[in-house]
Amino acid sequence: MGKHKQMKLAAYFNPTGHHVASWRHPRAQPDANVSIEHYAEAARTAERAKFDMIFLADANATRSAHIDAISRSVQFVAHFEPLTLLSALAMATKNIGLTATASTTYQEPFNLARKFASLDHISHGRAGWNLVTSNQTAEAANFGREGVHVHAERYNRAREFAHVVQGLWDSWDDDAFVRDVESGLYFEPSRMHELNHVGDHFKVRGPLNVPRPVQGYPVMVQAGASDEGRELAAEMAEAVFSPHLTIPAAKAYYDDVKGRMQSRYNRHPDHLKILPGLSVIVAESDDKAAEDFERLQQLVHPIVGREILSTMLGGMDLTPYPFDEPLPDPLPPTNGSKGHYESIVAMARRENLTIRQLGERVAGARGKNAIHGGPKKVADYMEEWFAAQACDGFCVMPPYMPGQHDDFCTMVIPELQKRGIFRTEYEGATLRENLGLPRPKSRYAR
Repeated sequence: MGKHKQMKLAAYFNPTGHHVASWRHPRAQPDANVSIEHYAEAARTAERAKFDMIFLADANATRSAHIDAISRSVQFVAHFEPLTLLSALAMATKNIGLTATASTTYQEPFNLARKFASLDHISHGRAGWNLVTSNQTAEAANFGREGVHVHAERYNRAREFAHVVQGLWDSWDDDAFVRDVESGLYFEPSRMHELNHVGDHFKVRGPLNVPRPVQGYPVMVQAGASDEGRELAAEMAEAVFSPHLTIPAAKAYYDDVKGRMQSRYNRHPDHLKILPGLSVIVAESDDKAAEDFERLQQLVHPIVGREILSTMLGGMDLTPYPFDEPLPDPLPPTNGSKGHYESIVAMARRENLTIRQLGERVAGARGKNAIHGGPKKVADYMEEWFAAQACDGFCVMPPYMPGQHDDFCTMVIPELQKRGIFRTEYEGATLRENLGLPRPKSRYAR
């Protein structure tokens, strides 16, 4: 690793934070899901800290769960549509990238290309698109569909969808709009292009009725860990949010995807930034961070903890059993992931945990890479991953907001900057420039 290489950071905003009890913490904002002021202040805080981008996840449905549990939850229940929100945040910020999830499953390429091209112009070149496919039956029900397509079919459609979107972004040459007041010529006719795409899933004429984006294409982001997801990332993605919990697993993924980029698509490995998710509780000392972590854990409502535990045990019905007694022995049958099931049951038996305690434990982690400690401990952890070339940086997931987002920006960022592994100033004006990514040439470039 070159001595001047610096990590890239995305700030992943869930309205009140990523911990399931986030909204109950005294330093969270319970009504954040409908507060533009909350988001604007959080965005400006991330920009002062020199984060590369804000990231917003999304789904086309309220999350499915038992009503007793979901009525005590905040994540993926009711929140702003992300592109509308990012357009507003573009006016409250100047440098930070603005990246949102948009599914290829329930949209048409033309609509999506138009929205992200508009966001890129509104923000002067700071837009990013997190390409996902949708696999939730609750989403399908909102679009009159009986169920979801199989995994491979969703990815085949997504690949064609992305190519159509990029083709539409090339509808106009960068210099198409001459706006010659004297002669009366607004655009040069030869610099407008119809796409005329006909494929397995889409038939799209074009041109797009938005000029070519400032960045050529908004930055392409992806999060697939499956084989199809890795292949799509290697072919098209410029940033990837990965889910790995250990350096060896993250390193294997990193080497695999970057290897595919070079061998199959002739892409430079630096033109994709791999950013594992990381949930951080930081405080002045390791002890104070541990106290805050325990406080947050104790805010997990037992009904919410039990629901998440039930899900992680494969949909096992735990409602007949008392909260303050251990898991039943023997356990009722389950169809869930054997790995999750066995590790949770082993932990429960080994530590003699009650259903309440076990629910608290699994609800707090929920499969995320999480750390709590003082600034040095957190920075050491991040630097270890970065130095091992297991990542190019991180997607930072504050457990509660604004409190832990503010603390990360004021405590951890200066420690990373002191070590020379994170910027002190933005390198450029666009998200591409700050990520060190090339601006794609139009397919029609003369």
